[in-house]
Amino acid sequence: MNPSTETAATPLRGKRILVAKPGLDGHDVGAKVVALALRDAGADVIYTGLRKTPGYIARVAVDEDVDAVGLSILSGSHNELVADTLEQLRELQAADIPVFVGGTIPAPDQQALREQGVRGVFTSDIPLADVVATIARALS
Repeated sequence: MNPSTETAATPLRGKRILVAKPGLDGHDVGAKVVALALRDAGADVIYTGLRKTPGYIARVAVDEDVDAVGLSILSGSHNELVADTLEQLRELQAADIPVFVGGTIPAPDQQALREQGVRGVFTSDIPLADVVATIARALS
């Protein structure tokens, strides 16, 4: 494989991405599917597992020196959980880590999340290739 083809096939090569499930939501299939897509795109993916607090997620992000954090939220608590996670990152002097959110996010809330500082909002109707491309652009 030549280098330009390899780069196109693995746009996230060398990037570390944390995928986390904040709050009480116990459904993680979507998070695992996205984690696999990110891994297939070359990223080193750290998955926290279910029911993690925003403080825990922020601490892991800092400890693992990640390039981005992806939050998967299906519980309807996305506004609060995102705000808390961003605040925890700020408290750890890690506000520069881009945060992405995926899950069941109503259209009216998507702009509000972006205004809080979220770099991308992904719902279940967005193709995985678009998720990977958006994150790759943000991290380039």
